[in-house]
Amino acid sequence: MDCGIFTSKTVLLFLSLIFWAAGGLMAYVGAYVIRSYDNFNNFIQDKYTLIPAAIIVGVSVVMFIFGLLGCFATIRESRAGLSFFFFFIMVIFVAEVAALVFSFIYQNKISGDLQRSMSDVFSKYDGEDAETKAVDYLQTQLQCCGVRNYTSWSSTAWFTEHNNTVPLSCCKNISSEQCTGRLDQVDLLNVEGCEAKLEVLLQDVLGYAMLVILGFAIVKFFGMLSVCVITCKAGSRRNGYQPLYA
Repeated sequence: MDCGIFTSKTVLLFLSLIFWAAGGLMAYVGAYVIRSYDNFNNFIQDKYTLIPAAIIVGVSVVMFIFGLLGCFATIRESRAGLSFFFFFIMVIFVAEVAALVFSFIYQNKISGDLQRSMSDVFSKYDGEDAETKAVDYLQTQLQCCGVRNYTSWSSTAWFTEHNNTVPLSCCKNISSEQCTGRLDQVDLLNVEGCEAKLEVLLQDVLGYAMLVILGFAIVKFFGMLSVCVITCKAGSRRNGYQPLYA
């Protein structure tokens, strides 16, 4: 067998087989991004930041189906099957590039969005509604207090209405009776702001997704090259091309 054909077939068969594994991994990544954003959706106004995750999940579902097509078309050297497979890989490649672009754009917009939305949510904290639970969950999970830092609570209605104290979710140990939320109990409070910590978390999640997308996009690129090699070689054999001699 021609070395180029053998190598290209190996690459395509490998690509077809990893489509199933890749589909599962990308579905997990997309779900992880959506879940991470959903946990803190009260603080994220721009829902378009979920576009990259939605693209990843959509791509993963289609990849399960076309993995089988890739195996069949590669083994049979079917020009029609390989052409369709090439088109499919190209569409997935373009979708992944689009997801990368959206991820890059929204990665730079996270900071400004968080600052506006978090200040609004924290100012409405009253200890009872859903936004209150979101703030408590955020401060507990990220071990933070306030938007900028623990002193940010001093400008809220909650602080003045509750004897100049911060919510107990700011305490390092919520179950401790010693922590009452007073600002002079610095050793018992989480003093770092939530905005910076949440931004780092979301940036890390988006960065992780971008690395996964980039890795699979590179694989798709080599897959398209392999389809071209197999199609051209197979076409040459079937058309009976002969070398010209003087």
